[in-house]
Amino acid sequence: MRYAYLGPAGTFTEAALLGVEGAREAERVPVSSVPVALAAVRSGDVDAAMVPIENSVEGGVTATLDAVATGSELRIVREALVPISFVLVAPPGTALADVRTVSTHSHAWAQVRGWMDERLPGVGYVPASSTAAAALALLPGAPGEQEGPARTAGFDAAVCSPVVVEQHPELAVLAEDIGDNRAAVTRFVLVARPGAPLPPRTGADRTTLVIPLWEDRAGALMEILEQFATRGVNLSRIESRPTGNFLGEYFFSVDVDGHILDARVADALEGLRRVCPSTRFLGSYPRADHKVATVARQHSDGAFREAEAWVAALQGRDPRAPAGPSAAAGPSAAGGTGPA
Repeated sequence: MRYAYLGPAGTFTEAALLGVEGAREAERVPVSSVPVALAAVRSGDVDAAMVPIENSVEGGVTATLDAVATGSELRIVREALVPISFVLVAPPGTALADVRTVSTHSHAWAQVRGWMDERLPGVGYVPASSTAAAALALLPGAPGEQEGPARTAGFDAAVCSPVVVEQHPELAVLAEDIGDNRAAVTRFVLVARPGAPLPPRTGADRTTLVIPLWEDRAGALMEILEQFATRGVNLSRIESRPTGNFLGEYFFSVDVDGHILDARVADALEGLRRVCPSTRFLGSYPRADHKVATVARQHSDGAFREAEAWVAALQGRDPRAPAGPSAAAGPSAAGGTGPA
């Protein structure tokens, strides 16, 4: 197996990937961005890519939500939860009072702004492609550094994972545990091509969808939500994102509790497909937190089977046979002459 991840080594994304069975022994390819990682999956250059999709502080990772919603279809086959902890690092000899500019990934910066405002008021922010990339840019000889006595990465310090410091002890740690929310967690997903096997149903599953708002009118969103509500399918996440085509055109990125093999979820998707044919199925996979969905009796698989059998009996057909006018219409509908 060959995996892509948001690099370089030491990122939270790599930590998520290393939790996948066999990933430590597999070839791991660090890339510069989420779109590059997913492009490598689509092209077949890698078998799968680990990318961040949601953070407990900042919400959805827009780069991922947008990249999986467009282009050739992809499948999410696994998720991982990684607790997030940050340290502030700098070149040796740097004091906290010397720091005027700090670099890190935008999601990391959002999670340390309170600490920065309190300890380093007025500090400048320099965006980076990842937390690890920011830290490694401070090392001697890193790309982008100027040579000579005035050598600099363009910023004084970086916010990164403690793993980067373990791998590069030459970095000086100016402060530890600087996150504003010590319970912060990021959810990552392992994305493969559509031919990947569907993960088995566990009872604690998640299904991810992309649902375009096909018509800008009153009640359009309610018509989407009704497909889930009437079947007892809980939405654990729903976010709107612009399509980029023109102002006011959006799609919804949605997570629902359950697996496509659950009768209530399958029935909801059938209803959703009727009202929104361009719905994109991104996958059903086990939840990393192992939280079992709460399902009322009337929405259980047994209740759906019982209802289907009742309707089949009324139609005079075997419940295992396809439903529809032709299934119960008899010889006349099938082309026979019927009674004169």
